[in-house]
Amino acid sequence: MSLRIALVTGASRGIGRAIALRLAEDVSGVAVHYFSRREEAQELAAAIREKGKLAAVFRADLTKKAQAAGLVKKVEERFARVDVLVNNVGPFLIKPWDQLEVADWERVLRGNLLGPYFCMKAALPGMRKRKWGRVVNIGYSRAEHLGAFPTIAPYAVAKTGLLTLTRTAAAAEVVNGITVNMVSPGLIRGGALPSLKNVSEAQLGTVEDVAEAVAHCALDAAAAVTGANIIVAGTWKM
Repeated sequence: MSLRIALVTGASRGIGRAIALRLAEDVSGVAVHYFSRREEAQELAAAIREKGKLAAVFRADLTKKAQAAGLVKKVEERFARVDVLVNNVGPFLIKPWDQLEVADWERVLRGNLLGPYFCMKAALPGMRKRKWGRVVNIGYSRAEHLGAFPTIAPYAVAKTGLLTLTRTAAAAEVVNGITVNMVSPGLIRGGALPSLKNVSEAQLGTVEDVAEAVAHCALDAAAAVTGANIIVAGTWKM
């Protein structure tokens, strides 16, 4: 994948950072998206350049359609293309479901479902034109079986919707040489999710595990892998 550009949203820390660093091994450049952590994003871009690859940072609020479209446009202006899109941004909220406000639902749903949709809508035309593209959405390990905890209802609903969107886009875009997959972490060491009691370190995955799964989906050799949901959760999901 020597002449391709990857855009990783929410790349300044945690899982997003690990994904950006891993993809830098295979692509020619990485667009590092951030919202509030500019310094961390700049440090990541510098680390990618040290690998001999192109990198630049871009700020956007992906809950807003115009800013999401503007992000993709800026990356295309800078690098001429977006070949791999990783939708990693996804705000997480812990709050009892019967105490949720409308604003809580809107923030989590827009961040985890509409944001990826906006980015996909903006990036897909260029991928279609080149007859090649990879979209990887970062999900939630229990979405596959409609599992949830009472304290993360909006997040679980949004990620379940994202899985449906992933498979819908996969079915529609396969004729264009574009694959659309989901990689779904559980509790991850180095990720943003909180720890649970009685969960051992041996049960958990790492941010590098998630990044490796994303990188696999981005390979030329993974052309027949589309509409998949790759769960990276150690034995925690079991």
